[in-house]
Amino acid sequence: MEQNSVNAILSDLIKYGSSIRVIKRNGQEVPYSANSIYNAIEKANVEFEDEDDRMSEMQILTIVDNITRKFKTAHHTPTIEEIQDNVIDGIMMQGAFNVAKSYTTYRYKRALARKSNSTDDTILSLVDYTNEDVKQENSNKNPQIAATQRDYMAGEVSKDLTMRILLPQDVVEAHDAGIIHFHDADYFAQRMYNCCLVNLKDALMNGTVITNTLIEKPRSFATACNIATQIIAQTASNQYGGQTFSLAHLAPFVDVSRKKWKKKIKDDGISSGIEYTEEQINSLAMLRVKDDIKSGIQMIQYQLLTLMTTNGQTPFVSMYINLDECTDGQERDDMALMVIEVFEQRIVGIKNEKGVCVTAAFPKLLYVLDEDNAPKGSKYYGITQLAARCTAKRMVPDYISAKIMRQLKNGDVYGCMGCRSFLTPDRFTDAGVGNISNALDYDYENPQHRYYGRFNQGVVTINLVDVACSSVKDINKFWRILDERLALCHKALKCRHDRLKGTLSDVAPILFQHGVIARLEKGETIDKLLYSGYSTISLGYAGLNEMCQYMYGKSHTDADAHNFAKEVMQRMNDVCSKWKAEENIDYSVYGTPLESTTYKFAKCLQNRFGSIKDVTDHNYITNSYHVSVRENINAFDKLKFESEFQNLSPGGAISYVEVPNLQDNIEAVEELIDYIYNNIMYAELNTKSDYCEECGYDGEIKIVKEENTGKLVWECPHCKNRDQNKMSVARRTCGYIGTQYWNQGRTQEIEDRVLHL
Repeated sequence: MEQNSVNAILSDLIKYGSSIRVIKRNGQEVPYSANSIYNAIEKANVEFEDEDDRMSEMQILTIVDNITRKFKTAHHTPTIEEIQDNVIDGIMMQGAFNVAKSYTTYRYKRALARKSNSTDDTILSLVDYTNEDVKQENSNKNPQIAATQRDYMAGEVSKDLTMRILLPQDVVEAHDAGIIHFHDADYFAQRMYNCCLVNLKDALMNGTVITNTLIEKPRSFATACNIATQIIAQTASNQYGGQTFSLAHLAPFVDVSRKKWKKKIKDDGISSGIEYTEEQINSLAMLRVKDDIKSGIQMIQYQLLTLMTTNGQTPFVSMYINLDECTDGQERDDMALMVIEVFEQRIVGIKNEKGVCVTAAFPKLLYVLDEDNAPKGSKYYGITQLAARCTAKRMVPDYISAKIMRQLKNGDVYGCMGCRSFLTPDRFTDAGVGNISNALDYDYENPQHRYYGRFNQGVVTINLVDVACSSVKDINKFWRILDERLALCHKALKCRHDRLKGTLSDVAPILFQHGVIARLEKGETIDKLLYSGYSTISLGYAGLNEMCQYMYGKSHTDADAHNFAKEVMQRMNDVCSKWKAEENIDYSVYGTPLESTTYKFAKCLQNRFGSIKDVTDHNYITNSYHVSVRENINAFDKLKFESEFQNLSPGGAISYVEVPNLQDNIEAVEELIDYIYNNIMYAELNTKSDYCEECGYDGEIKIVKEENTGKLVWECPHCKNRDQNKMSVARRTCGYIGTQYWNQGRTQEIEDRVLHL
């Protein structure tokens, strides 16, 4: 074939593939190059003198043409590895097996050469802000900020050590293939746990130590709020997941301030020759207390949004709001005043740098519905009505039904550790294990079930879609593969547990020595906190819907597929119970909040199994047990259906419904809240809360497809602004609100969401 003809065809292919983007091994996104593929194949081809072994120019061009056309219409941005896999497949299809062998050998040698500097390349791409994977890995981290880059750089080194040295090879290979996901590998080299319920009560009432400074019991509500934010920031810097603190732990300090104000008002009156009545003193004191509450809540909000932890983001923190955690009477009424202030401030929003009030991502609010605030006419129902207004405007709070939770958690009610991770019900208190953590707030005469101060050791997630596709619809093979993959997850989880064993309390004094988690001695290991149910460890899962779509051709909302889905969930619970009985470690099934991993799993599935309708034909797979975002189902049916699976997902579960703007229909929000209270343990309402700085539009910012690249981008429908730096977009993903945008897989998932109301 003449060279001019080859050049002409190549030129056409280069033009045709000009809109394709490719992700390099260091995460950088670059233009696709048909010419580079041609040259690489040609280099392997010319090694053979015998024409029987070599391919013709037309055969090589056919391979390049097929690959270019495939990725031109693909639903995702291909990686270099994907393209190379397709090159080998293309050469094999042409019958040039020796050339394929030569190309594979060349690829292997190049991989060995890269081993020495792949981490270096990734780190440099972080600094140069060219790493597309990292830029959109976490929707609450800004990768341009120096502190975030520093954390990512350290994480790359940790990840490199983890994958090369610390983890077994079969775990690493399964993680790379998207068969399982070993979460937070960038923190594994350090001895850190995942998430926790902060024992703010012990730290505040009995004092704590922050960076070698003794912090005594606060003497005012404002001081208590200030110290609380410092404790939260310190906690965030010594773990890598979410944390939750209880607003009720601050309630006693309202009365501390009240008593101070009463004394001051009385003393000021005496010094001025005024003799106030008790009623006047109480009235004046209450005015000042309300000001204190307003300032204290505002301090918490602003401190938590402006503090930056060592991992380069604001603390990933939830505020747990349960009126019944306070004793009846004055303390509970004080708590009610605090809750009202929280909701009123969140409705207003937080001013951004332009002075525009926008939706804050943190703290996430967890509002407990119970007998005294859920039924209409109950004492605190007015607070629930305020919560409904807050939901309609700012997407928070989330709702926990105390009634349903007591049924699922042995009569206990407590918050999740971040966005959905729940501790297992306390079993060590009933077993007489005692005060494992040496907490100073422990009541030895009347020991209560404990949740504050407990934590999660980490997560490993199984890709259920891969199990299904690997079985080729053979049900016996499915169960065999599932058991094999669960055994591999167990092996990976044991690595997490063993990594924490032997950790000295000295690695995080505020956590393990000064009350946030425990009050252990210096030099003491945390080992006893890893057993007897004090902490948990999570078997995550993803893609229950797509698993059923593959095996049955139906969603798990269908009766036959529904039963199969429940059987799979029960199998995972059974193995967790078995591991727990054998090892005295609380393994628990956890509805994984995939963010970037939903995209990674989808790409791996497409690479391994091709495009399968409603299974692998999108750039994401469905989180945990959720109904697919594309399925038409009304809000009440969705909540009722998913409530069954929350019981089968005891280590972590949250459900949501996608709703339109309901700011003018608060009654509809109240109706949904009432339904949640009576039917499901933990749920939230997803609305939109956006703002365009270019034109002042405060409606929904839309997702559109870029004409040249096919990339999904955000666009103001009013002025067509596409500059992400000049708009504020807030969407709930994985249970929490994200504001730093998302990868292409998650963006497509957001675009595909149907309304449930």
